[in-house]
Amino acid sequence: MSNPATAAGASGQLRRRLGVLDAVLIGLGSMIGAGIFAALAPAARAAGSGLLIGLALAAVVAYCNATSSARLAARYPASGGTYVYGRERLGDFWGYLAGWGFVVGKTASCAAMALTVGTYVWPGQAHAVAVAAVVALTVVNYAGVQKSALLTRVIVAVVLAVLAAVAVAALTSSASDAARLDVGSDATFGGVLQAAGLLFFAFAGYARIATLGEEVRDPRRTIPRSISIALGITLVVYVLVAVAVLTVLGPNGLGEATAPLSDAVRAAGADWLVPVVRVGAAVAALGSLLALILGVSRTTFAMARDRHLPHGLAVVHPKFQVPHRAELLVGVVVAVLAATVDVRGAIGFSSFGVLAYYAIANASAFTLTPAEGRPPRIIPVLGLAGCLVLAFALPLTSVVSGAAVLALGAGAYGVRRAVAARGA
Repeated sequence: MSNPATAAGASGQLRRRLGVLDAVLIGLGSMIGAGIFAALAPAARAAGSGLLIGLALAAVVAYCNATSSARLAARYPASGGTYVYGRERLGDFWGYLAGWGFVVGKTASCAAMALTVGTYVWPGQAHAVAVAAVVALTVVNYAGVQKSALLTRVIVAVVLAVLAAVAVAALTSSASDAARLDVGSDATFGGVLQAAGLLFFAFAGYARIATLGEEVRDPRRTIPRSISIALGITLVVYVLVAVAVLTVLGPNGLGEATAPLSDAVRAAGADWLVPVVRVGAAVAALGSLLALILGVSRTTFAMARDRHLPHGLAVVHPKFQVPHRAELLVGVVVAVLAATVDVRGAIGFSSFGVLAYYAIANASAFTLTPAEGRPPRIIPVLGLAGCLVLAFALPLTSVVSGAAVLALGAGAYGVRRAVAARGA
């Protein structure tokens, strides 16, 4: 009699071992990550006193995307997320384009998160620490998705505790002034849109739940519930933190801050919290990196299974039940980037690519029938429109670089199809 694990590995299928709590924590680990420690300052520079409006707009788009993704994930509970949905609902090309934008953009994001860890832990050796972090988390992922989920629980607990401490210290200090929340003339329409585009990516981690669709128990029930719960918790946390920081720094002070949460606790007279915030930022970046590597490796695995990437990557480890070759390749590429390039200031195309990814998700959800669990039509319509508006509201360099990466992927797809047709 064959070993079930071996059989699963040979057939390229993953084992369903994650429940609702595990999936929620993976989503939280992705969303409540390093973004909240860094994204508030550039968003405040863009929107000024309209920061909270930008946050609300980002949350609306995120909700639409999450709802569309949840309905699609329940219908297609396989690894790959929007790569699978686009392929099944819109055609092979659109699924490929979503997968391409996700893998390329998020690989750069992985390197950025790794460098963030290095910068907080040991600024003088940021690249070395970044590589060590990538290696360590790749080993954790290789040992099985349940090990990753366990580590994510610890990370989420630490980060939530740190953010709670920041909010309490700021809101209860004598420096807190609710008048700093008022919206003034500095809040322009374009600035609010750009801030929403910057803040949107702090919510984007719910995709990790969908990309793990093949490893979730009872996916039709677990995935929608997990995405909704994770997004709801994240929104509450972000609003509390943003309000707390604004009340002590104001929009101008927040926009000028290099480390917004550290500056906020200093302004609140809680200097003792500064090292705690630094630790929290490093741990949050680790959580984001862990979830990003999971998501990128699963999408790589799915694309390799369909031969859009080398088919040898579509192998599941017989013991650990993970796509180990895809994980190792992603780990090696990210480690090389983290060791050689400072990509923190050059991942605008990642932002553009993620919004393109969710635009395809919403377009895919629009094609669902009521019997297939279609959401109210207004949700994918708003989600698609929101993604396109926020994508083109990003800085010009981000739009150009992101469009160039997508065009490169489309060209590679066309060449591969032409070669295949000639061979036939």
